[in-house]
Amino acid sequence: MQTKITISILAIAIAAVQSATACTGIKLTAADDSVVMARTVDWSGSEMDNIYVISPRGHTEQSLLPNGTKGGMEFTAKYGFVGLGMQRPEFVVDGTNETGLSAALFYFPDYGKYVPYSPNDNANTLADFQVVSWILSRFNSIDEVKNAIDHVNIVNIDPTASTVHWRIAEPNGRVVVLEIIDGIPTFHENPLGTIANSPEFTWHLTNLDNYINLQSGTIAPTVFGPIKLQSLSHGTGLLGLPGDFSSPSRFVRASFFKNYSIQQPDAASTVKQAFHIMNNFDVPFGTTQAAKDGKFDMPSATQWTIASDITNRKIYYHTMFDRTIRRIDMNKIDFATVPFQYHPLDNVRAETVFDVAIDR
Repeated sequence: MQTKITISILAIAIAAVQSATACTGIKLTAADDSVVMARTVDWSGSEMDNIYVISPRGHTEQSLLPNGTKGGMEFTAKYGFVGLGMQRPEFVVDGTNETGLSAALFYFPDYGKYVPYSPNDNANTLADFQVVSWILSRFNSIDEVKNAIDHVNIVNIDPTASTVHWRIAEPNGRVVVLEIIDGIPTFHENPLGTIANSPEFTWHLTNLDNYINLQSGTIAPTVFGPIKLQSLSHGTGLLGLPGDFSSPSRFVRASFFKNYSIQQPDAASTVKQAFHIMNNFDVPFGTTQAAKDGKFDMPSATQWTIASDITNRKIYYHTMFDRTIRRIDMNKIDFATVPFQYHPLDNVRAETVFDVAIDR
């Protein structure tokens, strides 16, 4: 039976994609080899109904079609997973399954191109915003995803909307980026673990060559003709690091921050480090949109930030409403018996503030 998705929900979801222009992701590895995948989720167009989803083994999902009905590919979960998403439980943006496989989508405007939608291929048609759920529920390795990708036709929920690309990571530290250009899916090995938005991933790697002169620390004094030049402050080794919120600049900045960050001993401390790094990518209103282009009635354009310890299967997040870090420990979930469920990321949309105790 086909279930019609309401026009308003579809429009909101599409608007979110169209305004998700500044998502940034990194990978950090602890000294004990624990792997943490972190990212921001930036939707500046409107306040979304952001949710977390708990999906058990055996849960069956069917893909939406571009006409707004559920009539696409149907898939049943081999693995349980936890994911964060928006608007509908099918729209998982970032998550981890019980084997530690992680998958996430990122906005990819103007460069991606899916195969044309054909009603004759409905049984193999998968909406781009449901690819994360499909990966997490069906696979336990990147190679399994690669072997299966040619058997699905990934399409837009709305043909007028932009495309996305995906980051997939294993708990052993392997990371790939999946991009579909001219209808052809390509997996790029991602040794840095950094991801942003357009252009394509290989362009971002090449662009790093433009910043070969950057380094951590402070530049030593140098003789300059008859005078001596010296650093005016600490940190001059990164003088010239781009600070704007364009995708190329964020990719460069994230790569340098994570590369020069001091390795932490374990997963818990690495998660904290990841949040400190990702705080540099919070998008204040007025930096990426002109005042005439939107309503700025939210605390931030960065709606939530997630850091996932995929080695130990623990997911941490905070939101634009409340920067208190919350944790979902997947080890406490029995994915054989837990019911499928989803809940808002914030029970109360307000910052947690504590009064400081003062001796009297």
